Amino acid sequence: MSSTENLITSIQGLSASSGDLSALHRILKGAEETLRADSDLELSTLEQLDASKHSLGYLYLLDVLTCGPMSKEKALDVVLLISRFITSCDAEQIRIASDKFVSLCKRFKDRVLELEDPLRGVAPLLSAVRKVQVSSKRLTALHPDCLQLCLLAKCYKAGFSILSDDILEVDQPRDFYLYCYYGGIICIGQKKFQKALELLYNVVTAPMHSLNAIALEAYKKYVLVTLIHSGQFSVSLPKCASTAAQRHLKTWSLPYTEVGNCYNEGNISELQAVVVAHSSDFEKDNNLGLVKQAVSSLYKRNILRLTQKYLTLSLQDIANMVQLANAKEAEMHVLQMIQDGQIHALINQKDGMVRFLEDPEQYKTSEMIEVMDSVIQRTIMLSKNLIAMDESLSCDPLYLGKVGRERQRYDFGEDFDTVPQKFSM
Repeated sequence: MSSTENLITSIQGLSASSGDLSALHRILKGAEETLRADSDLELSTLEQLDASKHSLGYLYLLDVLTCGPMSKEKALDVVLLISRFITSCDAEQIRIASDKFVSLCKRFKDRVLELEDPLRGVAPLLSAVRKVQVSSKRLTALHPDCLQLCLLAKCYKAGFSILSDDILEVDQPRDFYLYCYYGGIICIGQKKFQKALELLYNVVTAPMHSLNAIALEAYKKYVLVTLIHSGQFSVSLPKCASTAAQRHLKTWSLPYTEVGNCYNEGNISELQAVVVAHSSDFEKDNNLGLVKQAVSSLYKRNILRLTQKYLTLSLQDIANMVQLANAKEAEMHVLQMIQDGQIHALINQKDGMVRFLEDPEQYKTSEMIEVMDSVIQRTIMLSKNLIAMDESLSCDPLYLGKVGRERQRYDFGEDFDTVPQKFSM
């Protein structure tokens, strides 16, 4: 009996209990080099195993069989095989060798991209994220890859489904940068600008020793989404941004800060001139469409300002004041703003007059109470998580050691307490 046949027998016999699986894992790690050198090992070997029952052993064999260069025909077979494995494998077993599973899934993503068919990989990677994720609060190495495929396949709803979790645990900073960056773009595609702003803000303000390309690209989109959602631009970055971001982000994104400053002045013609002057830069960054949305939002922002000054206006007056071509364009903008809930108004079609109204929402409906309750519950949960993280950090030996060294360097007086009283020994 060959070594591969012996290994298959071991996999079949040691996939039942947790104790057996630990022993099987040691056997598989020891046999990995032998498997890579076995020329008789083929995809058909996997037919002797059940992916749902023998997931750990199946994973090791599949990893060996799918590495290295291959023809397009074999790549198609491999993509189908890995896809079926991800869907049917047992989560508990693959978590024993989670690094191996992540590596296989990343290889699967690369094969799918080589075949120029990202849609094929969306559903399997969504399943993979949930299986390898121990907690919904934890960011995995597969989150960015899954969002990238959703973005390339334009499956924004699928991508948005994994953005609803509150991520509190991160292993690799790069994974967090990419998760927030890709997630921000997906939210832009869904017109969920508030969530996009939140995710891009996380990238821009994340700790960094030197400026990275992901943060720079995120900042460019952050400026534009801020204009679309908030209608104003601030030259200064948030105080929580790193020193590297404070120093370099604006320097490397001058066309965007120029658009923001011009937007604040409210002059459409000047803003359009700036966009035309830097159109090549925006197109190179794949941000020209977003820039055009920002320009369009200025019309709406100017109309919104009119509602604070006037009770009634003609459509022609609105067109003149916000620099639209004619009354018809003004009517289209007003109707769109009413539909989006940005303003409350009535249009008299006979005389072309617009009457601006107060917000009719009284915050008394059951639907609004449910929304408020869900926000309150989420805030309470985030507060509990923050307290737990603070307590954990306060007991961390590395943190306490660093605080002790800092205290020796600076004299903060007797009122400075490095350790909360409840954790004092």
